[in-house]
Amino acid sequence: MTATPIPRTIAQTVFGNLDLSVLHGLPSGRKPVKTWVVPKNKRTAAYAWMKKELTESHSQAFVVCPLIDDSETLTTVRAASSEHTRLTSVFAPLHVGLLHGRMKPDEKTAALERLRRGSDDILVSTPVVEVGIDIPDATIMVIEAAERFGLSQLHQLRGRVGRREKPSYCLLFTENETPEVLTRLKALETVHSGPELAELDLTLRGPGELFGTRQHGLPGFTVATLSDTGLIQEVNREADALMEADPELSRFPYLRERVNESKIETIQS
Repeated sequence: MTATPIPRTIAQTVFGNLDLSVLHGLPSGRKPVKTWVVPKNKRTAAYAWMKKELTESHSQAFVVCPLIDDSETLTTVRAASSEHTRLTSVFAPLHVGLLHGRMKPDEKTAALERLRRGSDDILVSTPVVEVGIDIPDATIMVIEAAERFGLSQLHQLRGRVGRREKPSYCLLFTENETPEVLTRLKALETVHSGPELAELDLTLRGPGELFGTRQHGLPGFTVATLSDTGLIQEVNREADALMEADPELSRFPYLRERVNESKIETIQS
């Protein structure tokens, strides 16, 4: 059961290894989270809008960074520790908290509790808040270096806000403004369905390894593409009919040999 299937899960479904049931629509009282890709030159204006929104609506915000500490190689990627220090000044007199994976369990709990009871207005965090976090008054999700996340993960992160009746917002910041990156991120402005976003990411980024650890990347097909869903479904139907009529593949010795080889390769991997 998942709210945001990753492309690999969609691929497994398409290829017939999983059945898919979809619950359409939002829970009662919730509204879609308004999502915007924010260009570099609008960052200061976005901060001013956030400060006004949080003050007037008495709500909370998340700022998610991909890294805990600054990187010498990823110089354009903002880290949670340094952003916490910087945003404490930017958003004063609002209170800014910090949460990341190297903190002790009781420190993590305390950081979330300060946000939940309103002692902190903003929580700067790594993606550890992706699941299992319910802050009723959180209405703004800011994601730094959004291009470093898959669409499904971005969708999951924005699901941390908009959990009540208040209007909620997700701001996607990126220093990479190539057309391919912006096109992918802007999909979140109009698509609010997890399965649809996963299918889009499947097309753009690939499923990775169905029996490995890579969660994205395009396989080297000789013919067809992952977007040939109609053809794949037709092949699945024919394969089911064949296996029902001849489960041992006795009439197709070469096919039986290839299936057995595939089973051995799967076990070995």
